[in-house]
Amino acid sequence: MLALAATLAIQALVAMAMLTPSVVAPLAAPEIGVAASQTGSFMGIAYAAACIASLSSGMLLRRFGAVRLSQLCLLACALGIVLCGSAMLALVALSAVVIGFGYGPVTPASSHILVRQSPSGRRALIFSIKQTGVPVGGVLAGTLVPFLVVWLGWRIAALSVGLLCLALAVAVQPLRRRFDAEEIAAAGGPSSGGSGLVAVLRGGVGVVLGVPPLRRLALSSVAFSATQLCFASFLVTYLITQIGFDLVDAGVMLAIGNGAGIPARILWGWIADRFIAPQRLLAVLGIAMAAATAALGFVTPSWPRAAIVAVALVHGATAIGWNGVYLSEVARLAPAGAAGAATGGALALTFLGIVTGPPIFGAVVAATGSYRIAFGMVAVAACLGGLACFGAGRRKRV
Repeated sequence: MLALAATLAIQALVAMAMLTPSVVAPLAAPEIGVAASQTGSFMGIAYAAACIASLSSGMLLRRFGAVRLSQLCLLACALGIVLCGSAMLALVALSAVVIGFGYGPVTPASSHILVRQSPSGRRALIFSIKQTGVPVGGVLAGTLVPFLVVWLGWRIAALSVGLLCLALAVAVQPLRRRFDAEEIAAAGGPSSGGSGLVAVLRGGVGVVLGVPPLRRLALSSVAFSATQLCFASFLVTYLITQIGFDLVDAGVMLAIGNGAGIPARILWGWIADRFIAPQRLLAVLGIAMAAATAALGFVTPSWPRAAIVAVALVHGATAIGWNGVYLSEVARLAPAGAAGAATGGALALTFLGIVTGPPIFGAVVAATGSYRIAFGMVAVAACLGGLACFGAGRRKRV
């Protein structure tokens, strides 16, 4: 329970730090000198950096241990938020890189801890509970940050998130001796494995590509992650500029979507442990998130507020709810002792959807002036990802 609580808190704050720029974008963008739709470019840069950092997770875990690596990630997110608050375009771009470096290794680090602590019969549930940290971070970003913006301005609101990351990095220090015991004992001994690019790839992506079920999961996750991040990156701007919401109401909708992902992740993990094979469940979730994404593109100012809430709830339960099942399956299928490295490699591929999805979404909106077309494009990708999982399940069963 201590490991779960710590990893959950860390996951929540780095997710909050990653989403905060999207929430403040409508107010911050004019001061920075860019359009609010350029949020997609920020997220693309951030997740490209996260992809690179995730690839190095296996090596970093061996060198620092999971707790120390998590602390470094929190410090990176805090620094990135400070740079973002400068409102200088070059530093904002750099902040995306720094936040991405902080975000990428957090999930492999938590998997490294939890795979040792969780019994196999409850692993999907435990990993899903930990992954609720992502929507919890989204809820905090969607509710707390807008109110701080109204009260203190967007710069101080962003800096407050950085202070929270710094405080948690200090708070988890007592856990290092307990959960990093093996790495502390090995400190000063001979290094295991190389530290060059070839060794990094072999320890991460190479592991995933060498195991066919892992490869299928990682490739399907490209579409799912793009769907999730397009929702997180553009919902606030979409509701403000196209539907007529104010910042607080749009933030609440983002919080509703992320909030739905919290119980959903736990529910899907429980179902995957007991009733439905994880890949089959991921297939169903992929098709459902495609339907919710398509519906989001048809929202108009005349829609009842309850209908928009319903779409946000379904989208959150599916496009935000799938990750725990995915990560527990990656850990289960990983070679012995390589859960952290395999998770890093799988997430490096997952991040491809995040890196490419929001910038392409923003480019489509800029070129066509239509959010409906952009949401439709994402819905098609999610549906294909779901069908790929379903087909893989059928082949395996036959």
